[in-house]
Amino acid sequence: MTSPLFQLAAAQQSAPVTDWAARIAWVVGLLLFIALVYWLMREGWKWRGTLQGDLPELPAAPAEPGEPRLTLSGRYHGSTTAGQWLDRIVARGLGTRSRAELTLTDQGLHVVRPGAQDFFVPAAALRGARLDKGIAGKVLPEGGLLIVTWEHGNKQLDSGFRGDRAAEHPAWVEALNALGTAESTTEHTETEGAR
Repeated sequence: MTSPLFQLAAAQQSAPVTDWAARIAWVVGLLLFIALVYWLMREGWKWRGTLQGDLPELPAAPAEPGEPRLTLSGRYHGSTTAGQWLDRIVARGLGTRSRAELTLTDQGLHVVRPGAQDFFVPAAALRGARLDKGIAGKVLPEGGLLIVTWEHGNKQLDSGFRGDRAAEHPAWVEALNALGTAESTTEHTETEGAR
């Protein structure tokens, strides 16, 4: 005689574990969707660069930049249209985040970026500096970013930097604002004298 538990166990059959064809189709479909989204994002980035194609080449540092006033190592977080912290500038490599070494001299601000294009902001192009909390999708605690406003190709830009030692940011703001003010005062005096 067989026990009722044995008969009950023998009567139950397990369901098929997987329908492999359906599972593979879903995985392939998901991978194709992810690839499509990535491709659309890349095309949008390239289109933004095309729209900003009127931005001239970035200035190179002069052969004799002068004695450094301040130096700072940290990260470059991107550039935007001045006052519009989400309008990222991607033309001329300005949209590439990277490590950065900043050097401020009497001639301007030299930004060295390993793995990305270096650029130089002449003192005449500096419009000011401030501490802020966000730029181009990067948000930090209040005052965590050093924002440098400068003019390039008749367009004002904000470039965001985060120093390895954030305690140095206020000294940079003061020095950049003093250099920008001195340069604009000199330009104004020369213009007034030319009339």
